[in-house]
Amino acid sequence: MTEFVTRAGIEADPQLAAFIETDVLGPLGRDVDAFWKGFADLLGRFGPRNADLLARREDLQAKIDAWHTERAGQPHEAGAYRTFLEDIGYLVPEPGEFTIGTENVDPEIATMAGPQLVVPILNARFLLNAANARWGSLYDALYGTDALDAPAARPGGYDEERGAAVIAEARKLLDEILPLASGSWKDLDSLDTLELADPSQQVGQTDKGPLFRHNGLHIEIVVDPDSQVGKTDRLGIADVNFEAALTTIADCEDSVAAVDAEDKLTAYRNWLGVIRGDLEESFEKGGKTLTRKLVGDKTYTDSDGGEHSLPGRSLMFVRNVGHLMTNPAMRWDGKEIPEGILDAVVTSAIGAQDVAGLGKYGNSRCGSIYIVKPKMHGPEECAFTDDLFDAVEDLLGLPRHTIKVGVMDEERRTSANLAACIHAVKDRIVFINTGFLDRTGDEIHTSMRAGPMMRKGEMKNSAWLKAYEARNVGIGLAHGLSGRAQIGKGMWAAPDLMGQMMIDKIGHLRAGANTAWVPSPTAATLHAIHYHREDVFEIQKGLPDAAKLDELLAIPLADGTNWSEDEIREELDNNCQGLLGYVVRWIDAGVGCSKVPDINDVGLMEDRATLRISSQHIANWLLHGVISEEQVMDSLRRMAAKVDEQNAGDPFYQPLLENEDGAAFSAAKDLIFKGVEQPSGYTEPLLHAWRRKKKAQG
Repeated sequence: MTEFVTRAGIEADPQLAAFIETDVLGPLGRDVDAFWKGFADLLGRFGPRNADLLARREDLQAKIDAWHTERAGQPHEAGAYRTFLEDIGYLVPEPGEFTIGTENVDPEIATMAGPQLVVPILNARFLLNAANARWGSLYDALYGTDALDAPAARPGGYDEERGAAVIAEARKLLDEILPLASGSWKDLDSLDTLELADPSQQVGQTDKGPLFRHNGLHIEIVVDPDSQVGKTDRLGIADVNFEAALTTIADCEDSVAAVDAEDKLTAYRNWLGVIRGDLEESFEKGGKTLTRKLVGDKTYTDSDGGEHSLPGRSLMFVRNVGHLMTNPAMRWDGKEIPEGILDAVVTSAIGAQDVAGLGKYGNSRCGSIYIVKPKMHGPEECAFTDDLFDAVEDLLGLPRHTIKVGVMDEERRTSANLAACIHAVKDRIVFINTGFLDRTGDEIHTSMRAGPMMRKGEMKNSAWLKAYEARNVGIGLAHGLSGRAQIGKGMWAAPDLMGQMMIDKIGHLRAGANTAWVPSPTAATLHAIHYHREDVFEIQKGLPDAAKLDELLAIPLADGTNWSEDEIREELDNNCQGLLGYVVRWIDAGVGCSKVPDINDVGLMEDRATLRISSQHIANWLLHGVISEEQVMDSLRRMAAKVDEQNAGDPFYQPLLENEDGAAFSAAKDLIFKGVEQPSGYTEPLLHAWRRKKKAQG
């Protein structure tokens, strides 16, 4: 049993309490006793309100379940359904015309368009890599991926043939982005005689070479004629550095397995290390010990000899957890406190060090703290977050609206009431985005009893999903987000398929998104090319109004489709394999995000949203008799063999088939067979319970 220390009635893990008092509050010069007293008061005010909001979710879901159950076997009546949702308060009146009032927003969010990374906060090395991904090597990104359509590099050192293809492709991109007054970059004899068609694109000179800007993003030419690459280039160019990941989200939520005080303390220490600028991580590679740390800013000299600097690191958000879970790290009134409240207080207190200028480098140059808040259901919950952030600002002595919020549009009630949700946080909102997996998981759970859902692959072309994506952008633009906030799109999940990403992901920009998620620094560098090819802010000016609400409310039912046995088996196997492949790492290894092979052995970056959609889809088909429990167990066992084979090279891996009573396989079964009863179809309650059991076993 954990021995707690007591502070103003709050029982806290002693190491976490010491960290807050010494490492967080100490540098701020804050009165520790006053902090704990204020924290206790905040819990007394917001804890019960948090519980009421969760009860409201369950009440609405029960009414929706009853509606569909009473009409089982009858055709869906869209008009009656919408009236019903209005009557029960699921749909609320539109707020009318308004424009967000958010102020003091950094340009990376407000006026620049570029890639966004999401990184698990528990992994310090990944976190550092992401924070340092503000600048990326175009040459490396092309050389090491299939984004370059040329023969792969031969093993055994630098392949000059592959390198020449990289240089040629880079010259084509420079012609496209930085056209010369005449001729082509490939024919240029000297950088000294460089003359651009638009001379204003050349902004200065760094210690590596000339610096340019296009569509708000910088490009640095690295000149080093003595280097391995530079000596093969007529201009001595050794690399082209792109400004890439403008922003990064350090994630405390879907991409981590944080279930107790030990895990939360790791998360908070890493966040503090990024904010303070002293986070480091050492690791072995190639027989050598390497140390990763944050990079400094980039300086340059303009044409008049003036000295300037550019950020060397991504602007950092931190994603708190949602309203659902509690955490044993702290107790209040004899119960675990809501984890979302814990995150809000501690991550903001850490961010306050940046506001106070205590960090080595600084994060926000506008004095703001950026928090992404996921899994909020409707405007009531957004208003709760707004009030909670007010209270945290008061607790920490921060000016009103120092804490900015990013609203994840990933729950059906939020999508259906998006304008009202934005209005509830209109003076601190800096971010909305869409995401297929969680949003579809909630789509299935909300209408669980309406009938069997279409296959997951068909969902991507369904009417509701198209309306969802279009409404997110349209509503955001209608209420003034362009130029003040990010409108984002979801993750490219296949880090090894960069060639396909370069074909597909530009669609996010053409849909009006001024940022979109990528899985790696390399992907960020390549995705930056899209922001040179398209001026998102110009695109936003010409987009149509938001899609109609009735299109969003169209339930993705299979409508009497009679699948073949092979089709049912294929869908079930796909869901079970993805579920098992992720669960075994989450439960056994505490890994919340990693490249997990899919059923076709393609590595996909998976997080907890993967489980939500897969488990809810299987639960829906079970509920409506499309599949049986026996079929599910048969698929789980066959897919367990597949997952065991895919992980055979891991010496620490514990096979699923040899351990069906173990935590991982048991968790997978629970996620499916208890899926209908899980709150909003979330996986966290079961995952946390089984992970704690696994940790208790050592």
